[in-house]
Amino acid sequence: MGAVPAFNLAPDLEVSKLCLGTMTYGEQNSMRQSFQLLDHAFDAGINFFDSAEMYPIPQRPETQGRSEVYLGRWIRESKIPRARVVLATKVAGPSGQMTWIRGGPKSLDPTNILQAIDHSLRRLQTDYIDLYQIHWPDRYVPMFGETEYDPTRQFCSVPVEDQLDALGRAVESGKIRYIGLSNETTYGVMKFLQAAEKVSYHPRIVSVQNSYSLLCRTFDSGMAECCHHESPLAMGILSGKYFSPDKGPKDARLNLFRGRYSEGESRYSLSNRIIEEATKVRSFNLVCICIF
Repeated sequence: MGAVPAFNLAPDLEVSKLCLGTMTYGEQNSMRQSFQLLDHAFDAGINFFDSAEMYPIPQRPETQGRSEVYLGRWIRESKIPRARVVLATKVAGPSGQMTWIRGGPKSLDPTNILQAIDHSLRRLQTDYIDLYQIHWPDRYVPMFGETEYDPTRQFCSVPVEDQLDALGRAVESGKIRYIGLSNETTYGVMKFLQAAEKVSYHPRIVSVQNSYSLLCRTFDSGMAECCHHESPLAMGILSGKYFSPDKGPKDARLNLFRGRYSEGESRYSLSNRIIEEATKVRSFNLVCICIF
């Protein structure tokens, strides 16, 4: 499959070891630019593409779902056989901000999950999704830059069993093939695995998509074995572009959306000396690897 090696994420699901995310398609990247990026990735041997119903970012009602639309349209217009592409997307969890997505959504109950699947299928112009992921848990967990668990912030959440029941029905109907998690904790992963073992028709998770880079190492304490799909460049920071004399291209994500992308800016502050020093070390090592 080209220059990028592949492996089996599941017995009959072969994916490239690099997965191309589409989080900026439809906002930072135009349709033409998105198609070019997808073409380059596919030609290099990447067959694994990830999106989400809330994308692109920064999220707003006018663009919600556009990343999925671009991805689906690229497949159709490029006339790529569906079986040659592995499509992954995600259902949004509870959010008090994105009220344009099913009212919040207020929860990740079976109704919300099944509605989200149908909407993603329409935007992607496909009959099935290869990997369907819960974007973040229905329950409270520290995420998006948070590192400490605060038990006082717990609230009543949808049982894992109910979520797996809905996902199992979607698998049975042929709408999705496999399921995964995102922004999840070790506790959450184990709860999903245990629940799947108890009921035969509950699907077992095959992937976890959590933040992982030199600037975000929270997975090291218990999630290392689950980390399969994360970018090593920390939103592009570890490329070194933001610490160059010109502070990087004007259309680079953290420049283009400065002051509007609170989730990214809270996770990686460019004014943090530790982040700057780690980036310089990373950039130097990359140069050395290229030379040798």
